[in-house]
Amino acid sequence: MVRISIIDTASKRTLQVEGKLAEPWTSELEKAWTNASYDLQGRDLAIDLRNVTVISPEGENTLLQLIRSGAKFTCRGVLNKHILRQLARKSGNRLRDMLVIEGSTNRT
Repeated sequence: MVRISIIDTASKRTLQVEGKLAEPWTSELEKAWTNASYDLQGRDLAIDLRNVTVISPEGENTLLQLIRSGAKFTCRGVLNKHILRQLARKSGNRLRDMLVIEGSTNRT
């Protein structure tokens, strides 16, 4: 199961994802991303993966599609960073260009 919450601030809209990013819930993240992309009014849009416990192969494919659409991420944990690093390589990006680091410098 996955839970997706939208957190709006003056400078950013964040999709906070919690739980397992796997079928059939990957489509929910795609829908949330599409809906959240509208009416940003100049704000950044990021996906917070800090509370994701599992990323299935289908979840990886969904994240890869979102990366190709310009998604930025907040994450923690060795496994989630490793998955994002692999997806960054597949997409031709660098991990540090895809991460939003809150309150610290980027050390990837």
